[in-house]
Amino acid sequence: MASRKGSKGTGGTPGPGSKRESKHGGNKNGKKEGLSGSSFFTWFMVIALLGVWTSVAVVWFELVDYEEVLAKAKDFRYNLSEVLQGKLGIYDADGDGDFDVEDAKVLLGLKERSVPEQPASPVSEETIQPAEESFIKSEHKNLDVELEEEIQPVLHDALHSQPDADFVADDPGATEPETYEAPGNAELTLEDAVEHYTEDREHGVYDEHEPKQEKETETQDTAVEDLPEEVHEATEPVRDEIVEDLKIEKKLPVESKHTEEDNVATGPEESEVPVQTEDYSNDNLVGKGETEIEQDKMEKVKKKKKPKLLNKFDKSIKAELDAAEKLRKKGKVEEALRAFEALVNQYPESPRARYGKAQSEDDLAEKMRSNEMLQKAINTYDEVVSLPNVPSDLIKLSLKREADRQQFLGRMRSSLITLQKLVHLFPSDTSFKNDLGVGYLLMGDNSNAKQVYEEVLRLAPDDGFAKVHYGFILKAENKIAESIPYLKEGLESGDPGTDDGRFYFHLGDALQRIGDKEAYKWYELGYQRGHFASVWQRSLYNVKGLKAQPWWTARETGYTDLVKSLEKNWKLIRDEGLDVMDKKRSLFLPEDENLREKGDWSQFTLWQQGRKNENACKGVPKTCALLERFPEATGCRRGQIKYSVMLPGTHVWPHTGPTNCRLRMHLGLVIPKEGCRIRCAQENRTWEEGKVLIFDDSFEHEVWQDAESYRLIFIVDVWHPELTAQQRRTLPAI
Repeated sequence: MASRKGSKGTGGTPGPGSKRESKHGGNKNGKKEGLSGSSFFTWFMVIALLGVWTSVAVVWFELVDYEEVLAKAKDFRYNLSEVLQGKLGIYDADGDGDFDVEDAKVLLGLKERSVPEQPASPVSEETIQPAEESFIKSEHKNLDVELEEEIQPVLHDALHSQPDADFVADDPGATEPETYEAPGNAELTLEDAVEHYTEDREHGVYDEHEPKQEKETETQDTAVEDLPEEVHEATEPVRDEIVEDLKIEKKLPVESKHTEEDNVATGPEESEVPVQTEDYSNDNLVGKGETEIEQDKMEKVKKKKKPKLLNKFDKSIKAELDAAEKLRKKGKVEEALRAFEALVNQYPESPRARYGKAQSEDDLAEKMRSNEMLQKAINTYDEVVSLPNVPSDLIKLSLKREADRQQFLGRMRSSLITLQKLVHLFPSDTSFKNDLGVGYLLMGDNSNAKQVYEEVLRLAPDDGFAKVHYGFILKAENKIAESIPYLKEGLESGDPGTDDGRFYFHLGDALQRIGDKEAYKWYELGYQRGHFASVWQRSLYNVKGLKAQPWWTARETGYTDLVKSLEKNWKLIRDEGLDVMDKKRSLFLPEDENLREKGDWSQFTLWQQGRKNENACKGVPKTCALLERFPEATGCRRGQIKYSVMLPGTHVWPHTGPTNCRLRMHLGLVIPKEGCRIRCAQENRTWEEGKVLIFDDSFEHEVWQDAESYRLIFIVDVWHPELTAQQRRTLPAI
């Protein structure tokens, strides 16, 4: 800019005559006066180049702090919004502390003003003297007159906005509501994919040393939670197949940010928002009167309204609460905790301050990966509920988060008590009953869970969440046909928490068992929704990117030494197994995962989840010694090593294993000449004595034993060859 002024100054101010002649390019004699065309162009270029080089200098030498400019712009916008909210706060007609559509309707005469009950003023509050009161009223009136023109357009916009427009929550930190997710959603949260939610799980405690490895199915993008600090070994064997009682350690997700302010069930929410080409949202208003239309719109608004988290006292300290919450939202967890602790000390009966303290402790527990800090957060959530005048929405959020964090620490019984308290306080809220049902399932208490879901369905017959879980329980009770309509209607409802791979799995499995080919329609839909790797590969606990094919060769696995050793020593393995069958037949335990349509199938297990069964190996010492040399098998914490005997007339339902992290080897020991076969995906094969078959049991497989004598094989599970050493060490056991 300086260079331009300088050039003007040196050029002088031309007179009227020169202006005229410059315009026409010269005088009558053709002599040029003033600035010629070439000199004008020269000056123009000089000015342009000076401007360019000035801009370069500003950027190159960092003469302007652009980050500071942007920060000031943000502060200006924030301060402006506060000023506007302060002005609009005068028109708060319903006493909720802010200006919204409800207030606009009152001011325009469309709704009667609701006069909240005025509590006695606290001792600490300043009282207004009569002389001052008249001055304040007159000042208020003048301000009303000054702002009336400014407010009218706002009122008009508010009333003519869409009926489902979001309301501003009392809590300044409120963001989009979190929908409750049933176990097995986008994050690997719980136990099994089958009949009982859990029986044998590790606690979901923090461990800063464990990397995150596992992904659950193709679309479940969240890595498995870190392994526990203290590993408690399971006392019961984990069952093999995904169709029944898969006992996997429970891993609950750790949310990086907690926005439970909005996590109140005020109505069903869509789990995904489809692209809409046309808006049919008002079709149901056709033929209705204006009053009915207004009522319908108000109902929609109520459903979208965000929870109220501030009582009347907390509204008086809203600015202080906002400042502390702003720190928490910015990730300044320690500062936020100190701010909320100061507020709690200053205002010990403020529910919102204590809730903010609990959230900050919750965030800090995640940052520090500290179970001790998480327990403090749980205690503080519980303290919120014990305070006087706590808004019901805040009670809901506090207890719900408390139950969730208790589950994360593996304290299922404590979580169940918290959920029972929620149901007792809010008996008409079926969402809390649904959560209580999940709590019972986490405890392995299917009976009480069933009663809860029966009650929910009496109160809300179309509750999709209750339907899928009730169908899930019925199928666990082997009431196959009875479970199908509940699973199907629940999935078709699209309610939050229903779009879960296990429900697609169980519905398809139930349909298969009654001979209904519609099963593959649901498997296909589950695959399209990202719950399955393919229609045939339907395991739920997967690591992405591993090679997937039904049948494998020894060379493809890379475990040729193991295969050669098994085939070379097959008679030794067979003879030790037959000896146990003859002398200690009781060691062969019947398959009890409800995988058989009919027949007799028993197994004798040597290794489970990478742990050796010392007592079992005493019966087959040479076989166990042989296997000790192959850690890909004995160290496979997602598999077993076992003998399997199947009697004539046995049929095993189509089923899939729980994970794509292993491959399964079958060594033929005693194989009838005809009548025994196995199908994996769409290909049938038969066993041979002394030969190894290798397949991926995460693909659907099925077995027939129609021979005249028993069939004995030796099963060896091995890690998928593409898993890294790190993954083999850290993946949770199944």
